[in-house]
Amino acid sequence: MLFYDFEVFKYDWLVVIKDTDSKTTTTIVNDPGELKKFYEKHKSDIWAGYNSRSYDQYILKGILCDFNPSDINNHIIVKKLGGWEYSSLLWKIPLYNYDVMTNKFLGLKQLEGFMGNNIKESDVSFTIDRKLTESELQEVIKYCEHDVEQTMQVFVNQIEEFNSHMGLIKMFKLPLKYINKTKAQLSAIILGADKIEHDDEFEYEIVDTIQIHKYKHILEWYKNPLNKDYKKKLDIEIAGVPHTFGWGGLHGAKTNYTGEGIFVNSDVGSFYPSLMLQYDFQSRNINDKTKFQNIYDTRMKLKHEGKKKEQAPLKIVLNSTYGAMKDKYNNLHDPRQANNVCINGQLMLLDLIEKLEGRWELIQSNTDGVMFKLNSKDDLEEYENICNEWCSRTRMTLEHDIINKVIQKDVNNYLIVMENGKVKSKGAYVKELNNLDNDLPIVNRALKDYFVKNIPVEETINNCYDLIEFQKIVKVSGKYKYALHGDKKLDEKVLRVFASRSKNDKGVYKVHNNKDTPDKIANTPERCFIENNDINGVKTTRRLDKQYYINLSKKRISDFIGGE
Repeated sequence: MLFYDFEVFKYDWLVVIKDTDSKTTTTIVNDPGELKKFYEKHKSDIWAGYNSRSYDQYILKGILCDFNPSDINNHIIVKKLGGWEYSSLLWKIPLYNYDVMTNKFLGLKQLEGFMGNNIKESDVSFTIDRKLTESELQEVIKYCEHDVEQTMQVFVNQIEEFNSHMGLIKMFKLPLKYINKTKAQLSAIILGADKIEHDDEFEYEIVDTIQIHKYKHILEWYKNPLNKDYKKKLDIEIAGVPHTFGWGGLHGAKTNYTGEGIFVNSDVGSFYPSLMLQYDFQSRNINDKTKFQNIYDTRMKLKHEGKKKEQAPLKIVLNSTYGAMKDKYNNLHDPRQANNVCINGQLMLLDLIEKLEGRWELIQSNTDGVMFKLNSKDDLEEYENICNEWCSRTRMTLEHDIINKVIQKDVNNYLIVMENGKVKSKGAYVKELNNLDNDLPIVNRALKDYFVKNIPVEETINNCYDLIEFQKIVKVSGKYKYALHGDKKLDEKVLRVFASRSKNDKGVYKVHNNKDTPDKIANTPERCFIENNDINGVKTTRRLDKQYYINLSKKRISDFIGGE
C-alpha cells in the first residue's frame, strides 16, 4: 500500500508518498514527469489518503492529465465542487484509492490530537501569491510527511474498516477499483441496483400485522396527509414516558432515571433488514430480490455458527441498505420504501409497548428495541410469552438481555450494568472512548467510576497524572478567521487545551468571518494553556487545574441524575 498526501499552492505543489512494502518515502515537488513515472510503476497498488476520495485523488489524476493542480484545488476547495466534475478525463485514470477518512466530521488534525500526537501546523500560508522559497518548501514537506505518518496511524487504529471493505470486495468478487467506493455504494453494486427515480415518497403503507388499540391516534397521525412532511413530528407520552414519533427511529426515555433491579432490554434482531424481507420493503431498484434474502440467510447461518469475522461483510450490506434508500446519489435510492421500513418499525415497537405496559415499567424505547423493569425474575416467563406472541404475529425476532442497573440522563445518554457485570454506555458523557475519540477522558472515567463503582470523582481525578487524560480537543471551523488565546492570534485551527491554575493564562476564543468581536470557544475553561506538541507519556504539573475537571464531572453527574 502507498499512503500519500498532496499540498497545493498557487505556484507550487508537492506530494509525499510512503510505501509500506519497501518502507521508503518518495517526495515529488513540481515535477509532473517524475510523478507520471512513479504512478506507472505503482498503478496496481492501493493508494491510501485522508479525504483522498474527495481531494487528493483528483490532484493526482489532474497532474497526470497535465492540468494545473492549483486550478483543481480552487475547483474543490474554493468553489466547493466535486473533483469528478472538473474534467471527464479524470475518470479515465485508473487508481485504486482507499480513503482513510471514515467520519467526514473529523479532520486529520483532530484525530492526531485525540491520539496525543503533535498537532502543530506549518507557518506557510496556502494563500501565498508567489513561488515558495526553498526553506518554505522544506517546512511544507516536513509537515506533509508528518500528516502521511499520522494517516498511517489512523489507518492502523481502525484497521477493521479497511478489512471490512476488502471483505466485501473479496466475498462478492468485485474488481479492486471499487475500493474507492463507500460501503453504501458497494451495497448497491452487490445488490445489482439500477438508478430509478420515484415520485411516491409519502405513499407508504401500514402493515396489517400491527395491532394498536390504545394508541390508535398515533397510527392515524401517519395517515393524515397534513403530517406527510419531514419537518413534522409528534411528541407524546407513551406508558408514562415522553416519546417522539416522526421520520426517524422511535425515541423515548425516562429522564434523569437511576434504578436497580431486574430490567429486560429487548432488541429486535436485524430489525430493518427483517422488515425489508418480511414485507417486501426492499428498494424497488433491485432487480433480483433474492440476493438480499440470500445475504441475510448466509449471515444468520454464520452468526449462529459463531463465525463473527466471516459474517461481518454481509452485515454491512444488510445494515447500510436502509440509509442508502434515503441517499439520492445512491442507486438504491427509494425513499418510499425507506419510509415504509421506518414508520412500520416505530409502530411495531409501539404495538409491543402497548402489550407490555401496565404490567411493567417502561424505561426507554429506541430505534430497534425497548427496556422494561420487571417486578422480579418470576415475571420473566410471562414477559417472554407476550413478546413471543408479538414475534409470531409481526414475523420479527427479539433478543433479551438482563440488566441489573440503569443510570439514564435521556434516550441518547445512559449507562447500564448487565447481569454479567459488563458495562454498556452511550452518549457524549459516558461513551466508550478510543484512540480516535479521546476527548476529556478523565471526566468520562470519573463518571463511570462514580456510577458503577461508587468512587468519588475527586479520587479518580486527583490520582491521575497522565496529561493526555485531561485533554480537550477543539476545532475552529472555516466560518471563523482565526483563534485567539487571550488576545494572541493563533495560526492553528485545532487546539489541545487544558484548564490552568495560572492567573497569567487566558481563555480561548474564535473570530467569525463576518465580525471582529471574538466568541468564547464552547466548553473550554476560563483559563487554559495550550499544548499542541506530542503529549504521550507527559505527566501533569501544578499548572493543571484538576479542580476544574472535578467540578465538570460533578456538573455532568447532576445532568444525569437531575438537580442543580
